[in-house]
Amino acid sequence: MTRRYHDNVSHAAVQPRRDPAQQSGSRVLDPRRAFTEAALRIRLLGPVSHAGWPRWILPLLMAVLGGVLRFVRLDEPGSLVFDETYYVKDAYSLLRSGYEREWPEDADESFAAGDPDVLLDSADYVVHPPVGKWMIAFGMALFGSDNAFGWRFSAALVGTLSVLLIALVAQRMFGSAILGAAAGLLLAVDGHHLVESRTSLLDIFLSFWLLAAFAALLVDRDDGRRRLARRLAALAATSGIGVPPRRQLMYGPFLGLRWWRLVAGICLGLALGTKWSALPFIAAFGLLSVAWDLSARRIAGVHRWMLGGVVRDGLLAFVSIVPVALATYLATWTGWFRSTDAYDRQWAQQHPSALWGWLPDGVRSLAEYHRSAYSFHRGLGSDHPYEAGPLSWLVVGRPTSFYYEKPQGCGAEACSQAVTVLGNPLIWWSAALSLLVLLFSWLGRRDWRAAAILTGVAAGYLPWFLYPERTTFYFYAVSFEPFLILALTYCLGLVLGAPGADGARRTWGVVLVGLFLAAAVVLSAYFLPIWTAEIIPYEQWRMRMWLPSWI
Repeated sequence: MTRRYHDNVSHAAVQPRRDPAQQSGSRVLDPRRAFTEAALRIRLLGPVSHAGWPRWILPLLMAVLGGVLRFVRLDEPGSLVFDETYYVKDAYSLLRSGYEREWPEDADESFAAGDPDVLLDSADYVVHPPVGKWMIAFGMALFGSDNAFGWRFSAALVGTLSVLLIALVAQRMFGSAILGAAAGLLLAVDGHHLVESRTSLLDIFLSFWLLAAFAALLVDRDDGRRRLARRLAALAATSGIGVPPRRQLMYGPFLGLRWWRLVAGICLGLALGTKWSALPFIAAFGLLSVAWDLSARRIAGVHRWMLGGVVRDGLLAFVSIVPVALATYLATWTGWFRSTDAYDRQWAQQHPSALWGWLPDGVRSLAEYHRSAYSFHRGLGSDHPYEAGPLSWLVVGRPTSFYYEKPQGCGAEACSQAVTVLGNPLIWWSAALSLLVLLFSWLGRRDWRAAAILTGVAAGYLPWFLYPERTTFYFYAVSFEPFLILALTYCLGLVLGAPGADGARRTWGVVLVGLFLAAAVVLSAYFLPIWTAEIIPYEQWRMRMWLPSWI
């Protein structure tokens, strides 16, 4: 994920560099010079960066920190918490049968006692696809199904990998190893992401695959621009005049199959196979990737860059992302297809159709299963003590309590043991304000990085407002939390300033950013006990409930 080029900016998130053609007042500054590969690469990707060893070491250090926080005492508490009661048991069922089966009412107690093998023979009706549950099953296959470490291992692993990924993503976007490390640190210590990395719900896996897809598209962005520079330079070299022929420059060259775009399509298919809330990301990321290509053709000097980008990049981008994601999604249902008695597996045979009878029975049965599950999701509006509307998510209005007990052993009259999905307030409140800064940067400076980050937030956040009657929870926000971290990192880059800035300005920037990160770490240490099920005096727990709505 690291890169050798800046993206039209200095190390910090400062003003984007203007197109040399715009600076000169003409379309091309110097045709014989502008259409060499080196000149085109600088225009499209920025100058070469030599970050050296920090670009590798710092992300790895942040991942190690994130891993320590996620794996230490991972088996506490030793019982199924919150919706683990569904997904862990479904994962065990997938491991045993390839599809979900029903459980007796006392199954949670059997799991806690180390005896998970109490499955019933009847198929269970579930409303989420199987990828996240298969990932939970992977940890259970490695470390056993009779212990909490085994059924939480995969969540902790992908949470740790997410820290590494976001550090590399930020480093690539902002051209700075320091800002990459800052993004990794913020995600590593934030309680919202930490708690979900230590419990086996589906949302942490959704967040991971979405971040991986975004990372792949970032690599593809640079790869596509290198291809464009190389092919335009080759056309210019063979023309004899140092400029591509007019007909070749009218729409620009084809760039061919983009392998990183295929990787993004697969990751998006796996995200959709975890939760259907990945669907808006497929549309948003696809459009974002095409927009990057249109911008590249415009900057390179292609005359009809919009039409050329749509026809020569957009159509192939659609094929690389949407059908690939759909094919990947269908492949994740392999266990269901191979079974004979999974839920609704025989629906098509029991309901023949003159109109749709030409479709394979398995496809018709799966389509009916999806129709039923969609109806369930739309009608899900039961009251829950920890429900939280999306309007409250960014300000941490109503955290989710995954677990709370009053055990003994803290040396006080009353003790508390809690697992609370509560984001670090400094990180979340600052990130919410950062979105306003990014909005102005996008509208005022046309900064592609601001647009990309806002796209990720919008795809994960705004669709929830379409279902005001549905029961929703704060922990759903982990799907777009990495983009909130990137928004905050962007603003930290503005505070940090450019490496070539005045010495005093740069020094103050480093001090302020360092103080902010130190404060975030200290505050996370303060909240850590209620994120990781430590037994503390009740008064200590109560002191951490800053707002009445947190209780």
